[in-house]
Amino acid sequence: MTRTDSLNVKIFADGADLDGIRELARNPLIKGFTTNPTLMRKAGISDYAAFAKDMLGVIDGAPVSFEVFADEFDEMEAQALEIASWGDNVYVKIPITNTKGDSSVPLVERLSAQKVQVNVTAMMTLDQVRHVAEALHAETPAVVSVFAGRIADTGIDPVPLMREAVGILESRPKAELLWASPRELLNIFHADEVGCHIITVTHDLLGKLKGVGKDLDQFSLGTVQMFYDDACAAGYTIATGKN
Repeated sequence: MTRTDSLNVKIFADGADLDGIRELARNPLIKGFTTNPTLMRKAGISDYAAFAKDMLGVIDGAPVSFEVFADEFDEMEAQALEIASWGDNVYVKIPITNTKGDSSVPLVERLSAQKVQVNVTAMMTLDQVRHVAEALHAETPAVVSVFAGRIADTGIDPVPLMREAVGILESRPKAELLWASPRELLNIFHADEVGCHIITVTHDLLGKLKGVGKDLDQFSLGTVQMFYDDACAAGYTIATGKN
């Protein structure tokens, strides 16, 4: 039976709803947190730093990633150093390129050498993983976020790619591979199977964890019951020869 208590992959909650974060921080299955400017904007966050510090106040020292949002590398670096100063559990998300397509790998190398814990994000190719692995300081913890869900959206199976990425990062034992943007709960088990260290999961998707291990015959019956109950509640009728 599929179970969550035998997982090796760490589940990080991905979101910007502070009440939801507070609740998830009490769940022993959740080992860390991530967020990004898009999620924060959707949640109506207007003060980036204030929200981040509120979030730090409710997650009790769990690892968390906050993203820079500058597009020029000197400003990215200044933002990264400020964000890193917010706590020892903070990782700084650095996009793999800026909006012009210029590589951020030199910045990643500088920050990692300064003991800044980076989370290199928006990655989708093995070449990107290789370049980042070479840039990371061997003694500085880091996260390498590969957007497996977005890779899958292109029709490419991300599982072989993620398995190979695990092997690439063996040269950096303090770097963890993160399966980003999962599309379904099953991706947690995909990530675990290939040896990913972390998977980020949205609050909505985490709500489906209660279905893990459910008996499929009972699940089938419950689905039939749902359709029947909804049809009855709606008062639907079909004229037949028996009417």
